[in-house]
Amino acid sequence: MSAPKRPGRGGPGKRGPAGRRLTVKVKTAGRRSASSKLWLERQLNDPYVAEARRLGYRSRAAFKLAQLDDRFGLIQPGARVVDLGAAPGGWTQVAAERSRAREGRGHVVAVDLTPMESVAGAEILELDFLAAEAPGRIRAALGGPADLVMSDMAAPATGHPQTDHLRIMALAEAAYAFAREVLAPGGAFLAKVLRGGAEKQLLDALKRDFATVRHVKPPASRADSAEIYVVATGFRGGRAGQP
Repeated sequence: MSAPKRPGRGGPGKRGPAGRRLTVKVKTAGRRSASSKLWLERQLNDPYVAEARRLGYRSRAAFKLAQLDDRFGLIQPGARVVDLGAAPGGWTQVAAERSRAREGRGHVVAVDLTPMESVAGAEILELDFLAAEAPGRIRAALGGPADLVMSDMAAPATGHPQTDHLRIMALAEAAYAFAREVLAPGGAFLAKVLRGGAEKQLLDALKRDFATVRHVKPPASRADSAEIYVVATGFRGGRAGQP
């Protein structure tokens, strides 16, 4: 597959001859449930899904990272980046592109338990991030201090908001426990969380360890989704690479 084109800053969309957005309706047929019908309609009418397909990105999530990077400058040419919860690879594609890893300058390590197709410029580790051996394998693959550790990890939804919130926060906290061991001074941390009330412990740690901490919902994140991203920049630590 050819390399994806860089997503633009404008809002993607599918429009008719008069400039009006076209809407696709899905008929309920066969064994399709009402919920699957609604999901399919949302996918067909989501401009980011269509734009990701057009540009060669594996998921609409690529635009979330692109928008966050446009705003905060998280991925510089030559950067070392760790992508946790990488499958199917949309974030990895953007990180490899913007770090110039595809040109041999930066280095991207993508980690997921789910098998994932190769991405030019990225090293893919198929493993459980929570396994005891995972941090050591990631550090070895990284080959030096990281400039950015990012996590789009999410546990399977239970349908119970409080449980789902606690589970995703546990993943974000685990991601940061790893990040603070590998980040270079001045590095950044990016993680998906859910709106709720259990973030205080993580936020307190981030505010202690970083110059700036923000909660951000990029435009590509669906309005009806509870997800939000914590963006921490200016890491004050410096233990990365030390024994």
